[in-house]
Amino acid sequence: MFKRVIWWATGATMGAAGSAWAQRKVKRKVQRTVARYTPPAVRDRVTGRARDLADELRSAVDEGRTAQDERAEELRSRFQAPKRR
Repeated sequence: MFKRVIWWATGATMGAAGSAWAQRKVKRKVQRTVARYTPPAVRDRVTGRARDLADELRSAVDEGRTAQDERAEELRSRFQAPKRR
């Protein structure tokens, strides 16, 4: 009889501890998720990504213009008619 009481108490303790652990884990996950989707957090993520995209776009345009200027200069020097006197 005494063994049953010990095992029952052990099971009840483990069940309560497991429930408390799971509750804390779920609570933390919910809090993190809620904090991530508040309007200021969403605004900050969107503005950050928009700035990154704008920087990449500026860089690509600059690179394209540089390549265009180099190619134009190459073509001018290659196909320029000799000057008449």
